[in-house]
Amino acid sequence: MKKIKVCIFSTCLVDLLFPKVGMAMVEVLERLGCETVLPEKQICCGQPTYNSGYSKDSMKTFKNEIDALLSIDADYIVGPSGSCVFMIKEYKDIFKDDPEYGPKAAEIDSKIYEFTQFIYRVLKVVDCGAELDAKVTVHRSCHMTRLIGERTAPFVLLDHVKDIERVPLKNVQLCCGFGGTFSAKRPELSVEMVDEKVKNIVDTDAEILIGTEESCLMNIVGRMNRLGYNKIKAMHIAEVLNHNVDINRIKYIKDTDHVVVPANGEGVF
Repeated sequence: MKKIKVCIFSTCLVDLLFPKVGMAMVEVLERLGCETVLPEKQICCGQPTYNSGYSKDSMKTFKNEIDALLSIDADYIVGPSGSCVFMIKEYKDIFKDDPEYGPKAAEIDSKIYEFTQFIYRVLKVVDCGAELDAKVTVHRSCHMTRLIGERTAPFVLLDHVKDIERVPLKNVQLCCGFGGTFSAKRPELSVEMVDEKVKNIVDTDAEILIGTEESCLMNIVGRMNRLGYNKIKAMHIAEVLNHNVDINRIKYIKDTDHVVVPANGEGVF
């Protein structure tokens, strides 16, 4: 059977602060039968400058990312961050009147997925064969849930990790306060938001905080450390799904009685 070819796009924070996340993502996907390729010329997706109002100045970055991602003749494009995935999906509207980059952006939009969304909805895997004997809680990211609209895939995959105990997080729908430049422009409000998030995490008595977004983890863990909550470990979901894997436990939806849950299936907005 021909392997599914996946173009991996990384993110600035993965490259700089969370290098193990990218490797974990690649190892999980290759274990599930994918061929992965990382384009050499990709850089930032352009979200920080674009969201700060530098629309014209971001165009060169956008075009570079489009060309880099399409330099690989891949079936799909997969990334570890919902916010970056959504930024790249926005290219199709940004370049809709551009005769050269409009069609390219539309092609990328049809191929691109967040990591867990791709595993659950495209590869149709329900159990990655991972094991993690720990009490955990999960922070949902705003971009993934509100903009991409995926509230289900991470939770389904985590709940099939052997020996894991997932404790619901109070007000899981609330932002952690990072919001990119928001945390710099409105630091007082940002701190209030992350302090509430930290309190809710600590109240779960979880050993591990799991996230799907590196920027959220950076913000929350940074605040926890400053407040003295150093015993709570943080893991990106790719690291969890790559932990103590037994390939004999990998299960596809078609081989189980699992009913695919809609993307908005994990409760509150």
